[in-house]
Amino acid sequence: MTQPILTGAERRELRAQGQLLPDMAAIGQHGITDAVKAEIDGQLSRHQLIKIRATETDRKTRKALFEQVAETCDAALVSTVGRTALFFRPAAESTDS
Repeated sequence: MTQPILTGAERRELRAQGQLLPDMAAIGQHGITDAVKAEIDGQLSRHQLIKIRATETDRKTRKALFEQVAETCDAALVSTVGRTALFFRPAAESTDS
């Protein structure tokens, strides 16, 4: 699966939906560990749209962390505001015959 490509209108709609969401995962001082990846992947599978908070204070490092999450979890990075990022991954389509 590859990262979804979103149009501007889709991003705008997802940002509006994400405003009321609580943070569903956190990236701490140890960065993106296997446990963090598993938690984020599980949350994306259940909810499709999630908000993640990072404790990293350096802006460039935080941006790199969020981009790494998007790449490893096949999710679209919808937006970032401060230490919080919004990710979207569409539900997997079932192949029932």
